[in-house]
Amino acid sequence: MVQTLFTNQLALGCIQAAAAAGLALLVMLIARTREIHLERETLVALLRGIVQIIAVGSILLLLLRGPAWTTVVLLAAMMVAAAATSARRAAGMPGAFRVSLSAIAVGAGTVIALMTWAGVIDRAMTSLVPIGSMLISNAMNTNSLTLNRFRSEVESHCGLIETALALGAAPQQAVAPYVQASFQASVIPALDSLNSLGIVWIPGLMAGMLLSGAAPLYAAIYQFVTIAMMFAASGLTALTSSLLIRNSVFSPAEQLTLRPQTVALPGGGRSGSK
Repeated sequence: MVQTLFTNQLALGCIQAAAAAGLALLVMLIARTREIHLERETLVALLRGIVQIIAVGSILLLLLRGPAWTTVVLLAAMMVAAAATSARRAAGMPGAFRVSLSAIAVGAGTVIALMTWAGVIDRAMTSLVPIGSMLISNAMNTNSLTLNRFRSEVESHCGLIETALALGAAPQQAVAPYVQASFQASVIPALDSLNSLGIVWIPGLMAGMLLSGAAPLYAAIYQFVTIAMMFAASGLTALTSSLLIRNSVFSPAEQLTLRPQTVALPGGGRSGSK
């Protein structure tokens, strides 16, 4: 009986996964008609995603029976993986992995530590790991947005930055407007999530708590707590990332090292490209 139920659920899950993945690929094929080519990257991401989530689920089953210190190791490994993923989005930027790891550790790590110490997050692995993973994932996305926006801003304003340097401005002053722009742009998704909570979307944590028998009002309040923690982690991550990356785009002689990337044009010419 149990074996039959497991087999049926597995078959249903495979069908649902195939349908969701097929829809995602269909969207990318439609985007291809507009000369947007992300189908290969999407396919790789889908394959990696399903393999990774199944592997993590299997590992969690083993870790739940292990000692408490394994929680710290697992969260630290998540931060390293998140930093590596975010750094790939900032390819070409000096010190991208170091900045990403530092920003995610400060952003998500500080919030996890403080909220666990304050009793907001339960110390049990079954609570700490899922909530911690949400905070780390959100910090990763925020860091990627910060780095990408900062690179775009700097590459678009190289002339203005070098003019400011030539006039005697410090590197931090020369890029200050672009640091602010990257910070503001990166926290918008978290801010919008907080603004739309309960109106535009009802997050899965609240639904899961209701299904497990929690009081609806407490489930709603704890969902707000989680989103507020995610916003705090995003803010700390963006602030740390933008402050660290601004120093890495200058040489010891205070010369701007980050330049617009170039692409080859037909006929042997070259053109700037972000």
